[in-house]
Amino acid sequence: MAFSLLLAAAGLITFAIYYTVQWLVRCRRRTLMKRQHGCLPPKKLPQIDPILGTDVVLQNLGAAKKYGFLDLLRSRHAANGLTFTTNTYFRTTINTCDPILIQNVLSFQFQDFGMGPLRRKSASPLLGRGIFTTDDDIWAHQRALIRPSFVRAQMTDFSIFGHHVDQLIALIGRRNHEVDLQQLFFRMVLDSNSEYMFGESVGLMSENASEAATTFHHALDYAQQGTILRLRLGNLMFTHRDKKFRDSCATVHAYADKFVAQALDYRNKQAALPEEKRELDEGIRQKYVFLNELAKDTDDPILLRDQIVNMLLAARDTTAGLLAFVFFMLARRPDVWAKLRADVLEHYCEPLTYEAIMDMKYLRFVVQETLRLFPPIATNSRMANKDTVLPIGGGPDGKSPLFVAKHHVVTYSTFVMHRRKELFGEDADQFRPERWENLRPGWEFLPFNGGPRICPGQKFALTESSYTIARLLHAFSGIENLDPTGWREQLTLSLTLNNGVQCRLIPA
Repeated sequence: MAFSLLLAAAGLITFAIYYTVQWLVRCRRRTLMKRQHGCLPPKKLPQIDPILGTDVVLQNLGAAKKYGFLDLLRSRHAANGLTFTTNTYFRTTINTCDPILIQNVLSFQFQDFGMGPLRRKSASPLLGRGIFTTDDDIWAHQRALIRPSFVRAQMTDFSIFGHHVDQLIALIGRRNHEVDLQQLFFRMVLDSNSEYMFGESVGLMSENASEAATTFHHALDYAQQGTILRLRLGNLMFTHRDKKFRDSCATVHAYADKFVAQALDYRNKQAALPEEKRELDEGIRQKYVFLNELAKDTDDPILLRDQIVNMLLAARDTTAGLLAFVFFMLARRPDVWAKLRADVLEHYCEPLTYEAIMDMKYLRFVVQETLRLFPPIATNSRMANKDTVLPIGGGPDGKSPLFVAKHHVVTYSTFVMHRRKELFGEDADQFRPERWENLRPGWEFLPFNGGPRICPGQKFALTESSYTIARLLHAFSGIENLDPTGWREQLTLSLTLNNGVQCRLIPA
């Protein structure tokens, strides 16, 4: 017995010595690395609890509850500079709105940063091993699968978009032109994008939407909310116990699995055809189906499902959110509505073409200004996968090199950056589309991210949004705001409006 205790004690001592030596070696290596690059420590957010960061967490939760988390971020940067650190749950986070630092993280030093295991774990119940949760070779393979599908997509063919916008306009009429446009945009975009991706619309805009469609829609929303909660919990994610969340993820997966099976069946039937017949069949097939294109490159049903859920959710939220914010601002700016409608009518044609939309210059300005003030991904983050040095962000002025330890997180806010007066002028908080007549921003304007992980579907989202805006401006001569309050943020996987877009549209 005594020998066993002695052996156990010796083992513990050896273990402690080993990890102490490892820690000392790591500290020495990091000290030399900082000295070699001239690194200086960044500014720190004053914290009552500098270890667990309880005060910061409670402040974040309180601000989010009052729809003011993004304003809280702005106030912190105003008080502490472009780059500062916080400590929460034994984890150091570097917070920044500096475009040079962001460019290094997302592009120049792309290999030094990734999504990190915490993000993968939080999002995996819904998004699996999709493009938005993976790193390195797995991510590269998935990106390679997706990108050609967008390149091959006929995004200048508005036949799918047109049908669903027709349904939207009809539904607005059936509701006596008084609607919450944000709610309708989310339903319309899900219908449109599901037809593009699956080959079959969910059908939410129909007067007789199926129970399966409604269940899928609600499950997608609830699963997304649960994913965001898990992300916010961070290292406390283990406390998230929600059966409805798990059931909602299963419902979303089951709905997508049905279409994955159809795509794989299509793949197998095409493979069984003689080559001449296959080429002829491809030539006469008119309808583009995103999932069928993906299935040409892989027959892994889980991979296909994860990819399609990732893309469907991202495409829905980005496009619907952008449309909602555009009309939220138009309802409050009759001068912009009048100018935009004149631009649309000047170039409008039946049927509306891609070329006509490209000629609507002021429409492009309105979309860009909306993306500046209300970027779809208001905050984002990357985790260092090794010790590294960023060329900026350290020191009291944030201009010295900054050491970033492995597993430390860099969180960047496009919302804060897009409203910096030194980048966009003294009226940076104002909605002024005309600024884009001469504005040619670089990394200070990132509505769709940047670097190798730039959104592969940004052209798709911008085309669908621009087409929808032009159609509605043609169909309605005016818009009246029915909500006297200002905008209230709703942060899920993307930025939306908690109070929606309550308005009355006047038929042309």
